[in-house]
Amino acid sequence: MPKTDVLIVGSGLAALVIASRLCMKKNVIIFTKGTKYNSNSMLAQGGVAAAFSSEDHWQLHYQDTMIAGCQHNDKQAVKNLVEKGPTYIFDLIQQGMKFDLDSAGKILLGQEGAHSKRRILHAGGDATGKALTNFLFQQIKDHVTIIEHQMAIDLVVHKDQCIGVKAIDEENQLVSYFADSIILATGGCGGLYEFTSNASTIVGDGYAMAYRAGVDLVDMEFVQFHPTLLYSDGICPGLISEAVRGEGAILRSESGRRIMKNQHPLLDLAPRDIVSRVIFEEIQKGELIHLDISMIEDFTDRFPTITTLCEKNGAPIKEGKIPVVPGAHFMMGGIKVNEFSQSSLRGLFAVGEVACTGVHGANRLASNSLLEGIVFSNQLAEFILDQNVKVPIDWSEAVHSTKHLTTVKELPTKEQIKKIVLKSVGIIRNKEDLEALVHYLEPFTKLTPKEVNFSKETITQVNMMTTAWLIASSALLREESRGCHYRSDFPGVEKEWDHHQIIRNNTENACVC
Repeated sequence: MPKTDVLIVGSGLAALVIASRLCMKKNVIIFTKGTKYNSNSMLAQGGVAAAFSSEDHWQLHYQDTMIAGCQHNDKQAVKNLVEKGPTYIFDLIQQGMKFDLDSAGKILLGQEGAHSKRRILHAGGDATGKALTNFLFQQIKDHVTIIEHQMAIDLVVHKDQCIGVKAIDEENQLVSYFADSIILATGGCGGLYEFTSNASTIVGDGYAMAYRAGVDLVDMEFVQFHPTLLYSDGICPGLISEAVRGEGAILRSESGRRIMKNQHPLLDLAPRDIVSRVIFEEIQKGELIHLDISMIEDFTDRFPTITTLCEKNGAPIKEGKIPVVPGAHFMMGGIKVNEFSQSSLRGLFAVGEVACTGVHGANRLASNSLLEGIVFSNQLAEFILDQNVKVPIDWSEAVHSTKHLTTVKELPTKEQIKKIVLKSVGIIRNKEDLEALVHYLEPFTKLTPKEVNFSKETITQVNMMTTAWLIASSALLREESRGCHYRSDFPGVEKEWDHHQIIRNNTENACVC
């Protein structure tokens, strides 16, 4: 029964930033269901957005973020993000983090869609997430306990406070962790979809655990689809960064027609929801879409990760073409948190994609995700240090034993779940499909880990269906189209839907001690 000061579930950038800030003053444990390298942060190609240039200003970054988010963003949270971001990034640089430089030795700033200025910092070309996470792993080396291959399955709640997490280890045994501060950094839910840029392990576990514990979730209908995933032999083996279009690449049909012409003033650099819908509609007509990269000089040197990905999967990169389709990329909604990443449940915090800080609104601006992880994780670390949180509990009395029960329902496979989710709650949605999905999934949301016999496989399936139900239920309620939530039966934006939709579970599904 490990007890620590701070327990972090997940090993991506947001988790590592907190750990690096706390590990000299607090005992910190990180545990993750895969290896410590299994995170979306490791896959992030685009970079980190920040107003670093003398020609830029945080207010311009603020405006771009609000416009991309369809003004659905939390204004104070956005101001916090863009104003403090450069300072926290500069702190990383002072600690030794190296971003790419130009020939004059200044930080090289890239252009991406819906940004009014060049403000994207890169590291290792198109391997920014990997560079950042590896740097932070070195920072916490020998100071933080990292436990791999243990899957968190439920939150432990005692007297209306989150005090721990239950997990399954490599031997499929139930283990319990307790801490003064519990932090979910489990990532998003892209793995719910057949086509996704996410790591395969990212299927919405954090949302499902929070829902079972009665934690408030918000804006779950807003799932962003990235316009350009590499498409090869019916699968999507990886992402083609927005930075490629930022450097001039053009989306074309098989005949060479420029598909974004007359669709948006920014053409191929329009917000992601718009580009994704245009590509999707072209594909529905039977078109094959590719990125024309023929105009980009030294492509292989500037985008080494993408080049390797394309060559490995047989994409005709030497012909200047990369076949693409849209795929699930980022969840704007999530666990509702305040500026210090506190959830509605005392003792439980959330950072990174699993949290909804309000900065992304209805559609995330490119390269704001890594920035969000850096800014809000720093603020959470400062809050924990300032508050010096201690939970006055006799931990020996807080142990909760749960007997194993037999499986009560036959569960659909992961592949079946992915197909139905993509069809019913994908890029374009409608009432009929959403109602059918909600009705089908609802019985599975009543299941708890103990009712599926504590198998990692079956708990993952329950978590996938619970998160899919949360998304579909929210999408069904929002009878309008806003940002990346598009309803073919309600195609307009309606003022009455300016509010944020909160979903909570009022049943007693939490793992209560």
